[in-house]
Amino acid sequence: MSKKAVTTALKHVLADTYALALKTQNYHWNVEGRHFPSLHPMFEAQYDALFEAVDEIAERIRALGEKAPGSFSEFAKLSTLAAPKSTQSENAMVADLAAGHGHVASTVTAAMKAAQKAGDEATADLMIGRLAAHDKTAWMLRSSLPSN
Repeated sequence: MSKKAVTTALKHVLADTYALALKTQNYHWNVEGRHFPSLHPMFEAQYDALFEAVDEIAERIRALGEKAPGSFSEFAKLSTLAAPKSTQSENAMVADLAAGHGHVASTVTAAMKAAQKAGDEATADLMIGRLAAHDKTAWMLRSSLPSN
């Protein structure tokens, strides 16, 4: 696998991560309900972490010699994450974000495999860290939902 395949995969990770950060920020602004006091700061911590990740991913793309996408139109073409619904309950927001982290984890896994195949251990390591972060956040979000 080539460096170009790795940077292409990273661009998809970047776009999906940015889309998830924006969705999380949207829910931070618009969450209502009984659990607002806990969800509002939790969502803020999550979008802060995602925006930090966006920077790391973009810098890795640059380190590999490619330009990082950085516009809404570029991200819209590259991302496969569904946009947030305008009105949702707090539990629907939490479930949507948990699913979003699962979705981004699959994009990250594809990039990790591309990097490993190309012998790019630095990118593979970055993706392993991102995968762990998405798995943990998805678990925390699912744990916030009522048991049925």
